[in-house]
Amino acid sequence: MKLNKVRITNFQSIEDSTEFDIDDVTCLVGKNEAGKTALLKALYRLNPINESDGNFDPTDDYPRRTVTDYESEVDSGHRTPAKVVHATYTLEPDDISTVRNFFGGEWPKEEELTVTLKKGYANELTSSLNVDTDDAVKHLVMGTGLSTSLEAKLLEAMTVEKMIEILAGADQTQASQQLETILQCISTHNVDHVVYDQILRSRIPKFLYFDEYYQMKGQDNIQALMGRVANNALDPPDHPLLGLIELAGLDLDLLTSTTRTERLISKLEAAENQLTGKVLTYWSQNRHLRMKFDIRPAQPDDPRDETQDMTTGTNIWGRVQDTKHMVSTPLKTRSRGFVWFFSFLAWYQKLRKDNENLILLLDEPGLSLHAKAQGDLLHYFEEELKPHHQLIYTTHSPFMIDSAHFDRVRIVQDRSIELESDDLPEEQQGTKVITDVLQATRDSLFPLQGALGYEISQTLFIGPNCLVVEGVSDLLYIQTMSALLQTRGRAGLNSDWTITPVGGSDKVPTFVALIGAQEHLNVAVLIDYQKKDQQSIENLYKKKLLKQQQVLTYVDFVEGNEADVEDMFDTEFYLKLVNSEFKVSLTADDVPKDSPRIIRRLESHFRHNPLADNVQFNHYRPALYFSRNLESLENELTDSQLGRFQKVFDYLNKLLT
Repeated sequence: MKLNKVRITNFQSIEDSTEFDIDDVTCLVGKNEAGKTALLKALYRLNPINESDGNFDPTDDYPRRTVTDYESEVDSGHRTPAKVVHATYTLEPDDISTVRNFFGGEWPKEEELTVTLKKGYANELTSSLNVDTDDAVKHLVMGTGLSTSLEAKLLEAMTVEKMIEILAGADQTQASQQLETILQCISTHNVDHVVYDQILRSRIPKFLYFDEYYQMKGQDNIQALMGRVANNALDPPDHPLLGLIELAGLDLDLLTSTTRTERLISKLEAAENQLTGKVLTYWSQNRHLRMKFDIRPAQPDDPRDETQDMTTGTNIWGRVQDTKHMVSTPLKTRSRGFVWFFSFLAWYQKLRKDNENLILLLDEPGLSLHAKAQGDLLHYFEEELKPHHQLIYTTHSPFMIDSAHFDRVRIVQDRSIELESDDLPEEQQGTKVITDVLQATRDSLFPLQGALGYEISQTLFIGPNCLVVEGVSDLLYIQTMSALLQTRGRAGLNSDWTITPVGGSDKVPTFVALIGAQEHLNVAVLIDYQKKDQQSIENLYKKKLLKQQQVLTYVDFVEGNEADVEDMFDTEFYLKLVNSEFKVSLTADDVPKDSPRIIRRLESHFRHNPLADNVQFNHYRPALYFSRNLESLENELTDSQLGRFQKVFDYLNKLLT
């Protein structure tokens, strides 16, 4: 089951977050006090891994400015308890297969069924599904294995109640009795209830929330920990410590009553090795660290304060050994960033071992980490977490934003805390989640600006006249064709233009929003065009970031209603590039005619006719081949192809300041 959309209402600073999409990895970005933590905490209570954390309390959680009126209306019966979390899930192939096994046939179709869960101050989880009841019951009847005549009678019945009546009067078989039981449940409740309660309920992933309060203390008294476990009164730092103990294959009783020291040492070393391996894989700050754990009787001078008493019983100690300096220090004395990273690893590795079905909610992860270590953490997210779980995390650090995936960013802002918010309309107050950077305030954009600035300093070139293109293929074609035109005495692209590939169409609006508005830059864009992109392209000038004449698409220079840079060439010529680079022999008749864009037609062809040796088609390789083999190819370029590029360059050169 995959979380697809979320909306939070009536919770702390959130009146209505608006509905926002959730990806495999979702990054909630915003300034302090914008409401990022409130979003995660509300979502966590929908289906928390610790069930005791799942209740909403109006006194603590309802927006303070209206809580008195709300409680009065609920108490008087004038309104029902408010909802807080609205979450929509889509079924994955295994979920679909399980539902089909229950109902028979091919119901539901792929991606047809969604589940919406809601929870609020009544603290009851409610579900709804977009179920076609008649279609579901039909497949249920047909998939039960009844006799042909009985099945026909049931399918002719107009209602579920009539079907139950027919089954009651028919010969009783195991199949008919099973079907009657399910139909009785549908009659009492509905198909939604049957699908959710009997099939999908156990498949809804739990939420795991983790913030700095869950960091391990690095040491604890085992008897005190056992008491908190028995009383179901765990402190946040207890969870990673218990995870660590379970990861070692131990239990608390064994730690205090082991009959063989060597067995205990062996178990602890196994946990040390596993966690050390994970830490060093993703911790580039110090490669000489090794985790160590020790169990030993308490001593009179061991720590004792208001939070813990380690002077009696048995204690567990976590230490970090530095093999370079040949010294070990208590875990709690290491940097806060390291302790956070280690604590999360300890808890998460145990949960992975148990194969828990989880969605991870990380509040300000890596906040105390150096910028490079935050990059390590992003790498850990991508390599270790994303393949197994959806991940939602909050940040206001530019270095916790993956510049390769700006599409994962959701901006969290509360305009009512801005200085100029006195006349803000009611519907715009409180925490909002937005995906359109053009709606974001300056403070909300700052982490994105920082992330993009860092990315630019690492990978991109910016000049006073900046031509934004989607990718490196565009750059190669433009540079090569410009040089060719100039060798023939014609005008190419003026050298005052700096061509800036931004790594994909999804990054163009973000790049222009963050960079293009600067007064000292002259920015133009030259990008692909397909109908679904029309609104985002128009927004570039409708939002007054660029003048309309500075927004160019390839469709402006070719025939047809959609175009990529490759469509600036004749089909036969571009296929020659593809054939030469990928060692195939395609003609125009070989590729489908289902798109005006040659790239999409080739992708469709290669899906059904894969290249040899598992080679994947990509449009960068023909561009590189063209730039390297121009001398042998230039005589095959017709005047019409040269003319298209000439028009582009002439237009752009007129935009120079």
